[in-house]
Amino acid sequence: MARTEVIGRYPRQRATHPATMSQPPLIHPRWTALALGALLAIAAPSATAAPGKTGLKLHVPSPDWRDQVIYFLMTDRFDDGNPANNDQGAGEFKPGSGAHWQGGDLAGVTRRLSYIKGLGATAVWITPPVANQWWNGGIHIGGYHGYWAEHFTQVDKHLGNLADYQRLSHELHSAGMYLVQDVVLNHTGDYFHYAGPWQANDPAKHWTATPDSRPSPRPTQWPFSLNDPRDPAQRQASIYHWTPDVVDYGQREQVLNWQMAGLDDLNTDNPVVKRALRQSYAHWIREVGVDAFRVDTAFYVPPSLFTDFLHARDAKAPGINQVARQTGRRDFFVFGEGFGIDRPGERAESDRIEQYMGRTRMGGMLNFPLYGAMMDAFARGRPTAELGQRIMQMQQIHPRLHWMPSFIDNHDVDRFLAGGQVRGLEQALLAMMTLPGIPTLYYGTEQGFVDQRASMFAAGVGSEGRDHFNTQAPLYRRVAELTGLRHANRLFSRGRPTVLAGHALGPGALAWRTDHAGQSALVVVNTADQPMLLDRLPTGLKPGAVLRGLYGLDGTPAALKVGTEGQVTLELPARAGLVWLAERGAAGQHTKPTTKLPAAVSTSIAPTLNAVPPVLAQEQTLLSGQSDPRLGAVQVVLDGQLASAVSAMPDAQGHWQALLDTSSLADPAAQHRVAVWRPADRQTSAPAGFRIQRDWQVRARVSDPISDDRGPAGRYVMPTDPLYAQGAMDIREVTASVAGKALQVQVELGAHSTLWNPPNGFDHLALTLFIELPGEPGGARVMPLQNATLPGDMRWHRRLRVHGWSNALFGPEGASAQNEGRSITPSAGLSVDAARKHITFTLPASALGAATLSGARLYLNSWDWDGGYRPVLATPGGQNLGGGAPGDALIADDTAIITLP
Repeated sequence: MARTEVIGRYPRQRATHPATMSQPPLIHPRWTALALGALLAIAAPSATAAPGKTGLKLHVPSPDWRDQVIYFLMTDRFDDGNPANNDQGAGEFKPGSGAHWQGGDLAGVTRRLSYIKGLGATAVWITPPVANQWWNGGIHIGGYHGYWAEHFTQVDKHLGNLADYQRLSHELHSAGMYLVQDVVLNHTGDYFHYAGPWQANDPAKHWTATPDSRPSPRPTQWPFSLNDPRDPAQRQASIYHWTPDVVDYGQREQVLNWQMAGLDDLNTDNPVVKRALRQSYAHWIREVGVDAFRVDTAFYVPPSLFTDFLHARDAKAPGINQVARQTGRRDFFVFGEGFGIDRPGERAESDRIEQYMGRTRMGGMLNFPLYGAMMDAFARGRPTAELGQRIMQMQQIHPRLHWMPSFIDNHDVDRFLAGGQVRGLEQALLAMMTLPGIPTLYYGTEQGFVDQRASMFAAGVGSEGRDHFNTQAPLYRRVAELTGLRHANRLFSRGRPTVLAGHALGPGALAWRTDHAGQSALVVVNTADQPMLLDRLPTGLKPGAVLRGLYGLDGTPAALKVGTEGQVTLELPARAGLVWLAERGAAGQHTKPTTKLPAAVSTSIAPTLNAVPPVLAQEQTLLSGQSDPRLGAVQVVLDGQLASAVSAMPDAQGHWQALLDTSSLADPAAQHRVAVWRPADRQTSAPAGFRIQRDWQVRARVSDPISDDRGPAGRYVMPTDPLYAQGAMDIREVTASVAGKALQVQVELGAHSTLWNPPNGFDHLALTLFIELPGEPGGARVMPLQNATLPGDMRWHRRLRVHGWSNALFGPEGASAQNEGRSITPSAGLSVDAARKHITFTLPASALGAATLSGARLYLNSWDWDGGYRPVLATPGGQNLGGGAPGDALIADDTAIITLP
């Protein structure tokens, strides 16, 4: 689970209060003895769990997990195979409501296995199937997702029964596939909270049961039912930590022992709890034949817990690995969730993730840092060199990198297509299938889903009234192609990549070579929306070696021949994705990166570029050099961008001149690169590097009234959670600056919140910036998803939507009240100054495409985000604003129209 603002999984909407921390109550010896004795009664497997006794194929040997492709689905949102179990009569079932159960079940998963297998997936990961808290009356959300356990050894009635689960296991194994179950060790559902200041030495004080918890006011499985510290015996049992919500994720004590988003934190130091968890999850291996576990919220328990969970030497309640070996599984795979994304050049979260893997801990962890880097490169247009750096760094940090599941979206983050383009998604899938790690597909990605938790079946929420199991859908077919590429070439599941080139300034080329067992493959992508020149790429292969085209997003590429220096040069089409396989024995002395790729070796003399000043102060600079006039014009290529290359014809003596325009460049710290390209013989000059001299100039500074974040009519009421940061949506000042044709917008707010540990550095806030470009035709007036139109006569040509987990830029093409428009890359650079309550966006000239920013108009508004702009209610909730009605504008605060002089 992540600290994301997601409907229905971990939102927190009640009063909690920080207090002084202290040691938890000691475990009473009498309770320990009684607890261990009672747990032994459920330790032994039943007769039906023994292999072969059920007549079903429940127990199979473990695969090599490196070669698998996992399909991850939310059972309630996938398919409804048995409508009879949908409504359990507790008011928890409401088709079309994202907060309620929708009807998906285990029988639905079973009947769609051929659909999943057709994608090339070899394993199915389901959300926790255990009996859940069906409805939380305190926050008006149901536990449809499975992460709010009420009983860890029972199948939730909405999903079916034990026989249904066994049938799913049997059908998977009969198809040569494997079953992955999501499990939770950190918490149960939300059955209590603190309604006043918490006191560590008196956990009964202000303890309050969750109102209207259905179907039960507390867990029904012993010992987890002992959740009321007002009873001295239950308090002495110490099954829970009896703590309030985490308020500071920088405090390790809070992360490990306090409630994450209000979920009741288990005392995993207690041997009674540890044994109960081992026995509960051993049940699913024995009775159902589960092949692997994914551990939710792994960061919220100490790494040492997994040594006990997996390897405990307890004859009556052995560790999970021993239980699995008893069923014939020699490599029961356990991988964890640790939501941590490193910024470029950093590694703290990666190091933290590594602490949870190893011989005595888990076999793998979800690769969140790689996910973050792939999203930045393929969806947001960040420099591809940053992804290249992540690819190299993760190999240094993680010895078990090949066992780390990789992904590009899941149930806790925005879907890729919520802010990215289809071709960017295809490039991300290509990268995932050719890089180390276990590719993990999130259900609906293959059908082009945009909504985070939409249903695949017609009756479910977000389905638009139809099923989504189309095996002819373009993305379904693309995924099947890419899984086929991986399955057919073990090089991609076993090899190690070496990054050869990456673009340091934004969208562009990225190339890596993967090596394994004497084989080498070359993978090249271009994330730019224009052709790029990738010149002088050092392949590390022998001169003259042949690279056979293996796969391309637009068709198999032609063969390549490595040049005399082990280099090649490519003209890459916009948004290309290409894979070549080197002939065996082509590996040379693997050299370090630079830049190039040719189909043949030229004997002509390469063009030259005369010296370029290291710093360019003017917006235009005259460049010159030499080239053979018989070979025609040369092109001066800035930062690899072929579409904007300047053509120059050499004179009879071979001299050429060209004017280099740098007015679109804005960052004086960025190192730019210029080279001369001669298309006639595919030769390039040696490149030259330079920086620019540019200053940001303030064009507008606008103050906004204090505490006016109450909606357009001033009648909205703030959320009721005392921990909600009052003022987080209150815009105080906006400063707009320009450098060349780039735009920077700094926003000062009334408060700064990081309550849910967001990767972008702020939460409980979504800022939406609309930009009207001077002289630009068209544009849109509608503010997508916000039930409003722009003020005055303003029309937008660029719309930036930023919140704690997303950063997406859109154009107006296709924009409507329900459609955000065309995704554009690169998106904005984002920086946060928490102390000053500043959030700053920097939009490069390439994202704006404006001839000038003089006369541009800006409009900014604020709201909150929860898988979409959060609904406004009639009565405020813990996280929802009140005082509104359906269809009201989702705007807390906004600016007037700001015009740049």
